[in-house]
Amino acid sequence: MNFPTNVKYTNEHEWIRLEGDEAYVGITDYAQTQLGDIVFVDVTTEGETLEKGDTFGSIEVVKTVSDLFLPVGGEILEVNQALEDNPELVNKDPYGEGWIIKIKPTDVSEFDDLLDAEAYKQLVNE
Repeated sequence: MNFPTNVKYTNEHEWIRLEGDEAYVGITDYAQTQLGDIVFVDVTTEGETLEKGDTFGSIEVVKTVSDLFLPVGGEILEVNQALEDNPELVNKDPYGEGWIIKIKPTDVSEFDDLLDAEAYKQLVNE
């Protein structure tokens, strides 16, 4: 299982990576393993500004649909268009090509409330 140290994690198994004044968001390696083969990623919030913890979309696997929660508040700038034709990128490369949205965080201090790699590793190994 992969736990990159350059991202922050949520208890709901999303990750976020800050790059300048924008951030990429996706689901963790652990989450994609637990979900199984992803068949569809649905994000209809592009252009909206949401609060931390709000649902920004959903992920569909063969047997279920799971909500996606925003790790920090911000404006949804972009949805990863590659996932439209290749949702399995989330399974293959959850922290790279499988990113789901790009946001402009409204308050970077919210990152302080998120888990680092070590804390997230402890969460999933409990």
